[in-house]
Amino acid sequence: MKETAIYALTNQGARLGRHLADQLQSELFLPAHLSKSFGGIPFDSLMDVIANQFSHYPRQIFIAATGIVVRAIAPHLTSKDQDPAVVVLDQQGDFVISLLSGHLGGANELAREVAGLTGGKAVITTGTDTAGVLSIDILAQKRNMSIANIEAVKWINGAILAGDPIQIFDPEDRLGLKTQDVDNLTIEWVEKEENWSMGYPGVWVTWGRKKPGLKELVLHPRCLIAGIGCNRGTPFQEIIGFITDTFNRNSLSLKSLKCLTTIEAKKHEKGLLDAAREFGAPLITFSASDLDSIEVPNPSGTVKKYIGVSSVCEATALLKAGTDRLLVPKTKNRNVTVAIALES
Repeated sequence: MKETAIYALTNQGARLGRHLADQLQSELFLPAHLSKSFGGIPFDSLMDVIANQFSHYPRQIFIAATGIVVRAIAPHLTSKDQDPAVVVLDQQGDFVISLLSGHLGGANELAREVAGLTGGKAVITTGTDTAGVLSIDILAQKRNMSIANIEAVKWINGAILAGDPIQIFDPEDRLGLKTQDVDNLTIEWVEKEENWSMGYPGVWVTWGRKKPGLKELVLHPRCLIAGIGCNRGTPFQEIIGFITDTFNRNSLSLKSLKCLTTIEAKKHEKGLLDAAREFGAPLITFSASDLDSIEVPNPSGTVKKYIGVSSVCEATALLKAGTDRLLVPKTKNRNVTVAIALES
Protein backbone atom coordinates (compact mmCIF):
# COMPACT_ATOMS: atom_id res chain seq x y z
CA MET A 1 0.00 0.00 0.00
CA LYS A 2 1.23 3.49 -0.83
CA GLU A 3 2.18 5.77 2.07
CA THR A 4 0.89 9.09 0.69
CA ALA A 5 -2.64 10.21 -0.14
CA ILE A 6 -3.33 13.38 -2.13
CA TYR A 7 -6.73 15.09 -2.22
CA ALA A 8 -7.75 17.85 -4.63
CA LEU A 9 -11.10 19.56 -5.20
CA THR A 10 -10.77 21.71 -8.32
CA ASN A 11 -9.73 21.19 -11.93
CA GLN A 12 -6.44 23.06 -11.44
CA GLY A 13 -5.86 21.31 -8.14
CA ALA A 14 -6.46 17.94 -9.80
CA ARG A 15 -3.85 18.72 -12.44
CA LEU A 16 -1.30 19.62 -9.76
CA GLY A 17 -2.37 16.58 -7.74
CA ARG A 18 -1.73 14.30 -10.68
CA HIS A 19 1.77 15.72 -11.08
CA LEU A 20 2.54 15.27 -7.37
CA ALA A 21 1.05 11.77 -7.29
CA ASP A 22 3.31 10.69 -10.14
CA GLN A 23 6.39 12.19 -8.51
CA LEU A 24 5.66 10.91 -5.01
CA GLN A 25 4.15 7.56 -6.02
CA SER A 26 0.96 8.48 -4.20
CA GLU A 27 -2.75 7.72 -4.35
CA LEU A 28 -4.80 10.61 -5.77
CA PHE A 29 -8.37 11.14 -4.55
CA LEU A 30 -10.61 13.39 -6.63
CA PRO A 31 -14.27 14.37 -6.87
CA ALA A 32 -16.11 11.91 -9.11
CA HIS A 33 -16.51 14.41 -11.96
CA LEU A 34 -12.72 14.93 -12.13
CA SER A 35 -11.44 11.43 -11.43
CA LYS A 36 -11.76 10.06 -14.97
CA SER A 37 -9.92 12.97 -16.58
CA PHE A 38 -6.97 12.88 -14.16
CA GLY A 39 -6.86 9.21 -13.21
CA GLY A 40 -7.81 9.58 -9.56
CA ILE A 41 -9.86 7.53 -7.10
CA PRO A 42 -13.35 9.08 -7.11
CA PHE A 43 -15.25 10.38 -4.09
CA ASP A 44 -18.52 12.21 -3.58
CA SER A 45 -17.81 13.86 -0.22
CA LEU A 46 -14.46 15.02 1.17
CA MET A 47 -15.70 14.46 4.70
CA ASP A 48 -16.62 10.86 3.88
CA VAL A 49 -13.39 10.00 2.06
CA ILE A 50 -11.32 11.44 4.93
CA ALA A 51 -13.31 9.41 7.43
CA ASN A 52 -12.48 6.28 5.45
CA GLN A 53 -8.86 7.00 4.53
CA PHE A 54 -7.32 9.22 7.22
CA SER A 55 -5.92 6.39 9.33
CA HIS A 56 -4.58 4.44 6.35
CA TYR A 57 -1.90 6.81 5.05
CA PRO A 58 0.96 8.18 7.19
CA ARG A 59 1.35 11.15 4.79
CA GLN A 60 -1.64 13.23 3.60
CA ILE A 61 -1.51 16.12 1.14
CA PHE A 62 -4.48 18.43 0.53
CA ILE A 63 -4.73 20.84 -2.37
CA ALA A 64 -7.50 22.90 -0.83
CA ALA A 65 -8.27 25.78 1.52
CA THR A 66 -6.80 25.29 4.98
CA GLY A 67 -10.15 25.88 6.71
CA ILE A 68 -11.84 23.09 4.74
CA VAL A 69 -9.01 20.72 5.62
CA VAL A 70 -9.10 21.57 9.31
CA ARG A 71 -12.82 20.85 9.49
CA ALA A 72 -12.42 17.60 7.56
CA ILE A 73 -9.63 16.10 9.67
CA ALA A 74 -10.60 17.45 13.11
CA PRO A 75 -12.91 14.55 14.09
CA HIS A 76 -10.16 12.02 13.37
CA LEU A 77 -7.24 13.45 15.34
CA THR A 78 -5.86 11.39 18.21
CA SER A 79 -2.38 12.45 19.41
CA LYS A 80 0.82 13.99 18.06
CA ASP A 81 2.64 10.67 18.12
CA GLN A 82 -0.10 8.86 16.15
CA ASP A 83 -1.60 11.39 13.74
CA PRO A 84 -0.36 11.34 10.14
CA ALA A 85 1.64 14.13 8.56
CA VAL A 86 -0.77 16.63 6.99
CA VAL A 87 0.31 19.20 4.42
CA VAL A 88 -1.95 21.78 2.74
CA LEU A 89 -1.17 23.79 -0.40
CA ASP A 90 -2.95 26.12 -2.77
CA GLN A 91 -3.79 24.97 -6.28
CA GLN A 92 -0.88 26.93 -7.76
CA GLY A 93 1.54 25.23 -5.35
CA ASP A 94 2.91 28.58 -4.18
CA PHE A 95 2.54 27.93 -0.44
CA VAL A 96 2.94 24.49 1.11
CA ILE A 97 1.85 24.48 4.75
CA SER A 98 2.94 21.90 7.32
CA LEU A 99 -0.37 21.64 9.18
CA LEU A 100 -0.17 18.62 11.46
CA SER A 101 2.52 16.31 12.93
CA GLY A 102 5.34 18.52 11.76
CA HIS A 103 8.01 16.71 13.75
CA LEU A 104 7.16 13.10 14.59
CA GLY A 105 4.85 12.62 11.62
CA GLY A 106 7.28 14.26 9.22
CA ALA A 107 4.98 16.98 7.87
CA ASN A 108 7.77 19.58 7.93
CA GLU A 109 9.96 17.36 5.77
CA LEU A 110 7.01 16.53 3.51
CA ALA A 111 6.17 20.21 3.05
CA ARG A 112 9.75 20.90 1.95
CA GLU A 113 9.61 17.93 -0.42
CA VAL A 114 6.35 19.09 -2.01
CA ALA A 115 7.56 22.70 -2.26
CA GLY A 116 10.61 21.42 -4.10
CA LEU A 117 8.31 19.82 -6.68
CA THR A 118 5.98 22.80 -7.09
CA GLY A 119 8.61 25.54 -6.91
CA GLY A 120 6.69 27.01 -3.99
CA LYS A 121 7.58 27.94 -0.41
CA ALA A 122 7.33 25.53 2.49
CA VAL A 123 5.53 27.18 5.41
CA ILE A 124 6.88 25.78 8.71
CA THR A 125 5.64 27.19 12.00
CA THR A 126 6.99 24.80 14.65
CA GLY A 127 8.98 26.82 17.18
CA THR A 128 12.25 24.89 17.11
CA ASP A 129 12.36 24.95 13.30
CA THR A 130 11.71 28.67 13.03
CA ALA A 131 14.30 29.35 15.72
CA GLY A 132 16.82 26.98 14.14
CA VAL A 133 17.38 24.97 17.32
CA LEU A 134 17.41 21.28 18.16
CA SER A 135 14.04 19.55 18.58
CA ILE A 136 14.33 16.74 21.09
CA ASP A 137 11.52 14.65 19.56
CA ILE A 138 13.18 14.74 16.15
CA LEU A 139 16.51 13.73 17.71
CA ALA A 140 14.83 10.83 19.52
CA GLN A 141 13.27 9.69 16.26
CA LYS A 142 16.61 9.83 14.44
CA ARG A 143 18.21 7.80 17.23
CA ASN A 144 15.46 5.14 17.00
CA MET A 145 14.04 5.91 20.42
CA SER A 146 10.51 5.54 21.69
CA ILE A 147 9.04 8.47 23.61
CA ALA A 148 7.34 7.23 26.76
CA ASN A 149 5.47 10.44 27.60
CA ILE A 150 4.97 12.59 24.50
CA GLU A 151 3.31 15.36 26.52
CA ALA A 152 6.66 16.16 28.18
CA VAL A 153 8.26 17.19 24.88
CA LYS A 154 6.79 20.68 25.31
CA TRP A 155 8.80 21.23 28.52
CA ILE A 156 12.08 20.27 26.89
CA ASN A 157 11.60 22.12 23.61
CA GLY A 158 10.25 25.10 25.56
CA ALA A 159 13.37 25.24 27.71
CA ILE A 160 15.60 24.96 24.64
CA LEU A 161 13.72 27.80 22.93
CA ALA A 162 14.05 29.94 26.05
CA GLY A 163 17.79 29.30 26.21
CA ASP A 164 17.46 27.50 29.55
CA PRO A 165 19.65 24.50 30.39
CA ILE A 166 18.20 21.01 30.32
CA GLN A 167 19.45 18.13 32.38
CA ILE A 168 20.16 14.84 30.63
CA PHE A 169 20.66 11.40 32.14
CA ASP A 170 22.07 9.23 29.35
CA PRO A 171 24.81 7.00 30.78
CA GLU A 172 25.39 5.12 27.50
CA ASP A 173 25.19 8.28 25.36
CA ARG A 174 22.40 6.81 23.25
CA LEU A 175 21.48 10.34 22.11
CA GLY A 176 25.03 10.94 20.96
CA LEU A 177 25.21 14.39 22.55
CA LYS A 178 28.30 13.78 24.68
CA THR A 179 30.53 13.74 21.64
CA GLN A 180 29.15 16.73 19.75
CA ASP A 181 28.34 20.37 20.36
CA VAL A 182 24.83 21.49 19.50
CA ASP A 183 24.16 25.17 18.87
CA ASN A 184 21.76 26.87 21.28
CA LEU A 185 21.70 23.88 23.63
CA THR A 186 23.01 24.01 27.20
CA ILE A 187 23.20 20.61 28.86
CA GLU A 188 23.62 19.78 32.52
CA TRP A 189 24.80 16.18 32.50
CA VAL A 190 23.45 13.94 35.25
CA GLU A 191 25.89 11.09 35.85
CA LYS A 192 24.03 9.39 38.71
CA GLU A 193 20.30 8.86 39.13
CA GLU A 194 20.33 10.36 42.61
CA ASN A 195 21.65 13.65 41.23
CA TRP A 196 18.53 14.26 39.14
CA SER A 197 16.77 17.53 40.05
CA MET A 198 13.03 16.94 40.25
CA GLY A 199 10.79 19.59 38.75
CA TYR A 200 13.35 20.88 36.23
CA PRO A 201 13.14 20.10 32.49
CA GLY A 202 15.22 17.08 31.60
CA VAL A 203 15.64 14.02 29.42
CA TRP A 204 16.05 10.56 30.93
CA VAL A 205 17.30 7.86 28.54
CA THR A 206 16.83 4.29 29.69
CA TRP A 207 15.93 0.81 28.49
CA GLY A 208 14.57 0.07 31.94
CA ARG A 209 11.07 0.70 33.22
CA LYS A 210 10.76 4.28 34.43
CA LYS A 211 7.90 6.34 35.77
CA PRO A 212 8.37 9.92 34.49
CA GLY A 213 8.55 12.78 36.92
CA LEU A 214 7.33 16.33 36.38
CA LYS A 215 8.87 17.93 33.25
CA GLU A 216 10.86 14.72 32.72
CA LEU A 217 10.92 13.30 29.20
CA VAL A 218 11.65 9.58 29.22
CA LEU A 219 13.19 8.10 26.07
CA HIS A 220 13.54 4.37 25.51
CA PRO A 221 16.25 3.40 22.99
CA ARG A 222 15.27 0.35 20.95
CA CYS A 223 18.24 -1.77 21.95
CA LEU A 224 16.89 -4.88 23.67
CA ILE A 225 17.01 -8.15 21.74
CA ALA A 226 14.60 -10.90 22.81
CA GLY A 227 15.74 -14.34 21.76
CA ILE A 228 12.81 -16.75 21.56
CA GLY A 229 12.43 -20.50 21.38
CA CYS A 230 9.05 -22.21 21.31
CA ASN A 231 7.33 -25.50 20.68
CA ARG A 232 5.58 -25.96 17.37
CA GLY A 233 2.07 -24.51 17.34
CA THR A 234 2.49 -22.34 20.43
CA PRO A 235 -0.20 -19.61 20.24
CA PHE A 236 1.03 -16.02 19.94
CA GLN A 237 -0.87 -15.02 23.08
CA GLU A 238 1.33 -17.33 25.15
CA ILE A 239 4.49 -16.02 23.50
CA ILE A 240 3.47 -12.38 23.99
CA GLY A 241 2.42 -13.01 27.58
CA PHE A 242 5.67 -14.70 28.52
CA ILE A 243 7.84 -12.07 26.85
CA THR A 244 5.87 -9.33 28.63
CA ASP A 245 6.17 -11.09 31.98
CA THR A 246 9.92 -11.55 31.48
CA PHE A 247 10.42 -7.86 30.71
CA ASN A 248 8.29 -6.79 33.67
CA ARG A 249 9.99 -9.14 36.16
CA ASN A 250 13.37 -7.74 35.13
CA SER A 251 12.25 -4.08 35.13
CA LEU A 252 12.86 -3.72 31.40
CA SER A 253 10.80 -1.53 29.10
CA LEU A 254 8.98 -3.17 26.22
CA LYS A 255 9.33 0.17 24.43
CA SER A 256 13.02 -0.68 24.13
CA LEU A 257 12.34 -3.99 22.38
CA LYS A 258 14.12 -3.83 19.02
CA CYS A 259 13.43 -7.27 17.61
CA LEU A 260 12.71 -10.91 18.31
CA THR A 261 15.26 -13.53 17.26
CA THR A 262 15.03 -17.27 16.69
CA ILE A 263 16.48 -20.07 14.60
CA GLU A 264 15.76 -20.22 10.87
CA ALA A 265 13.82 -23.45 11.31
CA LYS A 266 11.18 -21.41 13.14
CA LYS A 267 10.87 -18.61 10.57
CA HIS A 268 7.37 -19.76 9.51
CA GLU A 269 6.10 -20.37 13.05
CA LYS A 270 2.78 -18.51 13.11
CA GLY A 271 2.83 -17.74 16.81
CA LEU A 272 6.24 -16.08 16.53
CA LEU A 273 5.28 -14.10 13.44
CA ASP A 274 2.06 -12.89 15.06
CA ALA A 275 3.88 -11.98 18.27
CA ALA A 276 6.45 -9.95 16.34
CA ARG A 277 3.65 -8.17 14.50
CA GLU A 278 1.86 -7.43 17.76
CA PHE A 279 5.00 -5.90 19.28
CA GLY A 280 5.78 -3.98 16.11
CA ALA A 281 9.23 -5.59 16.08
CA PRO A 282 10.77 -7.68 13.28
CA LEU A 283 11.48 -11.38 13.67
CA ILE A 284 15.15 -12.04 12.83
CA THR A 285 16.28 -15.63 12.17
CA PHE A 286 19.69 -17.33 12.11
CA SER A 287 20.78 -20.60 10.59
CA ALA A 288 22.01 -23.48 12.73
CA SER A 289 25.53 -22.94 11.37
CA ASP A 290 25.40 -19.30 12.54
CA LEU A 291 24.74 -20.48 16.09
CA ASP A 292 27.27 -23.31 16.35
CA SER A 293 30.10 -21.12 17.59
CA ILE A 294 28.05 -19.03 20.08
CA GLU A 295 28.89 -19.87 23.68
CA VAL A 296 25.88 -19.64 25.98
CA PRO A 297 25.48 -19.99 29.74
CA ASN A 298 22.66 -22.53 29.50
CA PRO A 299 23.15 -25.01 26.65
CA SER A 300 20.52 -27.72 26.25
CA GLY A 301 21.02 -31.30 25.16
CA THR A 302 17.32 -31.62 24.37
CA VAL A 303 17.44 -28.61 22.04
CA LYS A 304 20.58 -30.05 20.45
CA LYS A 305 18.80 -33.35 19.83
CA TYR A 306 15.69 -31.92 18.17
CA ILE A 307 16.89 -28.63 16.63
CA GLY A 308 20.54 -29.36 15.95
CA VAL A 309 22.01 -26.60 18.14
CA SER A 310 22.52 -26.39 21.88
CA SER A 311 20.76 -23.03 22.21
CA VAL A 312 18.16 -20.95 20.38
CA CYS A 313 16.98 -18.10 22.60
CA GLU A 314 20.34 -17.29 24.23
CA ALA A 315 22.45 -17.84 21.13
CA THR A 316 20.29 -15.79 18.77
CA ALA A 317 19.94 -12.93 21.27
CA LEU A 318 23.70 -12.76 21.80
CA LEU A 319 24.47 -13.01 18.09
CA LYS A 320 22.06 -10.26 17.09
CA ALA A 321 23.11 -7.97 19.95
CA GLY A 322 26.81 -8.39 19.13
CA THR A 323 27.69 -9.13 22.74
CA ASP A 324 28.74 -12.03 24.93
CA ARG A 325 26.63 -11.06 27.94
CA LEU A 326 22.93 -11.56 28.57
CA LEU A 327 20.79 -9.18 30.58
CA VAL A 328 18.35 -12.02 31.19
CA PRO A 329 19.54 -15.62 30.72
CA LYS A 330 17.20 -18.29 29.45
CA THR A 331 13.91 -18.38 31.28
CA LYS A 332 11.10 -20.71 30.30
CA ASN A 333 7.56 -21.82 30.77
CA ARG A 334 5.97 -24.92 29.30
CA ASN A 335 6.22 -23.91 25.63
CA VAL A 336 8.40 -20.79 25.40
CA THR A 337 11.98 -19.82 26.25
CA VAL A 338 13.16 -16.21 26.40
CA ALA A 339 16.58 -14.60 26.77
CA ILE A 340 17.32 -10.88 26.54
CA ALA A 341 20.50 -9.15 25.42
CA LEU A 342 21.51 -5.51 25.23
CA GLU A 343 22.70 -4.28 21.85
CA SER A 344 25.96 -2.39 22.21
